[in-house]
Amino acid sequence: MIVFAVLQLQIIITKAQRFDAGFEPAEYADILNFCFKGFSDTGFAKLSNGKVLHYKYQKLFISPEVGLRNKCEMYLRNDNTAILNLRGTVPQPESWLANFFSAMIAAKGNLQINDSTNFEYTVAESDKAFVHVGWMLGIAHLSPYFNNCIDSLILKGVKNFIITGHSQGGALSFLATSYLHYKYKNKYPNLRFKTYASAAPKPGNLFYAYDFDFITSNGYGFRIVNTEDWVPESPLTVQTLQDINEVNPVKDAKKILKGQQFFVRLYLKSIYNKMDNASTKTMKRYKKYLGNKLYSFVKKTLPQFQQPALLNSSNYMTAGTPIILMPDAAYKEKFVFTGANYFVHHMFEPYMYLLTKNYSITHVEALEKSH
Repeated sequence: MIVFAVLQLQIIITKAQRFDAGFEPAEYADILNFCFKGFSDTGFAKLSNGKVLHYKYQKLFISPEVGLRNKCEMYLRNDNTAILNLRGTVPQPESWLANFFSAMIAAKGNLQINDSTNFEYTVAESDKAFVHVGWMLGIAHLSPYFNNCIDSLILKGVKNFIITGHSQGGALSFLATSYLHYKYKNKYPNLRFKTYASAAPKPGNLFYAYDFDFITSNGYGFRIVNTEDWVPESPLTVQTLQDINEVNPVKDAKKILKGQQFFVRLYLKSIYNKMDNASTKTMKRYKKYLGNKLYSFVKKTLPQFQQPALLNSSNYMTAGTPIILMPDAAYKEKFVFTGANYFVHHMFEPYMYLLTKNYSITHVEALEKSH
């Protein structure tokens, strides 16, 4: 009887710790509710009546507002999965400043966020991987809060974590996943992180995207995109010859051109120089205006923050396995751009509409199936 009871307990624990790979529409539907309504205790209470959310949750903590209006919260789901939700942009100048402060910094380094706090981080292994400075600054300010909660959950046996956010929060979810992966991978190799980056902008360059896709491979890293939404197309990006892998024929084009006839060589060299100079000049302007000059505004909000080394790159790329929410004619009749509502395709209603339509689920059906 004792052996049978132990076996039953092992089965219960195993079931509670089950963490399926792959995109789960019902799971994302809950996450979408958290992203838009979870930071309000009143809003979350309304959702917790069992009629909307597909799982049951316990709210563990909500952080104070820190940095450039950054905030996060964490839940524990009834299957022993923890959810870290990172807030997106709010209608405050500092929050928008975090988005526009889009020069690139190294994916391994440190940020001196005040006189007593030097935040060391790794979000990719390659020295060629670069990330968005404004959003990395958000992770620097939020990490003490979610690190403490995650450490506590690990000691209680929690192994599975979902990292999520919408819009700016989606960009932060990429970086938080990478940061947590490298923070814990040696000490707690059995931890698993699954990312739902909802309506997320591009978090870093191609080599950062390679790294993120590698560490979340086999169904653990997703970016969910409404194809009518402009936010996932940002930040502004430009690729220069310096952004390409060192082994390539393009950077040696001038040597290759030496074998051509004089006038052909002269013409092609002129075109090459114009293209190279134009992209390099654009990249330097981005660095100047979206990096150095914006730092002076960041400094007004965070006076002790020291400007990190900004890199000569603006080659932003998407990351994560794409989950495409494709609008149809009915969608375009329902969500109409009036000439001023620039976020008409970016908010809760269009994303939830497309999710339920594209995946043929409803809240009630999914709720019944999950219990």
